[in-house]
Amino acid sequence: MRHSPSEIRYVSFDCYGTLTDFQVGPLTRKRLAGRVSADSIDRFLEDFTAYRFDEVLGDWKPYPEVLHRALERTCRRWNIPFMEQDAEAIVEAIPGWGPHSDVPAPLARVAEKLPLVILSNAADSQIQSNVALLGAPFHAVLTAEQAQAYKPRLQAFEYMFDTLGCGPEHFMHVSSSLRYDLMSASDLRIGRRVFVERGHGPGNPAYGYQQIPDLSGLPGLLGLAGTD
Repeated sequence: MRHSPSEIRYVSFDCYGTLTDFQVGPLTRKRLAGRVSADSIDRFLEDFTAYRFDEVLGDWKPYPEVLHRALERTCRRWNIPFMEQDAEAIVEAIPGWGPHSDVPAPLARVAEKLPLVILSNAADSQIQSNVALLGAPFHAVLTAEQAQAYKPRLQAFEYMFDTLGCGPEHFMHVSSSLRYDLMSASDLRIGRRVFVERGHGPGNPAYGYQQIPDLSGLPGLLGLAGTD
């Protein structure tokens, strides 16, 4: 069911990858350059991505453990040495990552119309510095640590609904990930879903989203003038 724009009370966002330029791939490529060949590193990163997804599907555990275990499992699959300092370096780098270049202006424009919310698979200790770099006010910044569940688990989204005191029909949810966000958003019948096509995995129109190439297309979906 498509709800009218007047029913949308919040615009919620995935943070890392959608708003923040998530640099796990480039940093991992650099850290493992001596152990994974240049012609194999793309496949290694695909496996690392798959193991990170697998690690968030069970009971909540701290994000550094998610990343540590995913990298360890990937290295084991590739039969190469795992070094704890590689996982630690990635975790320590995350709070310094800023937004994609297309994010700040349209995000600020949307904030003039509706309150902004982040629902992120993050630790509380990481995310505030990333949010500060986005350049727009957020009504709420909600994390997996607070929800005690990672997306795509429905519990994470239900935590957002309960915290803000309204139902899924009152949200527009924006993400560049079908698997982490938009499949669950469809299952929960979130009012409007927006897929930001950043090459983070294939989409599927059957999940009932509107697609934009980057965040500059978001104000138009809300009937706002352009940002240029």
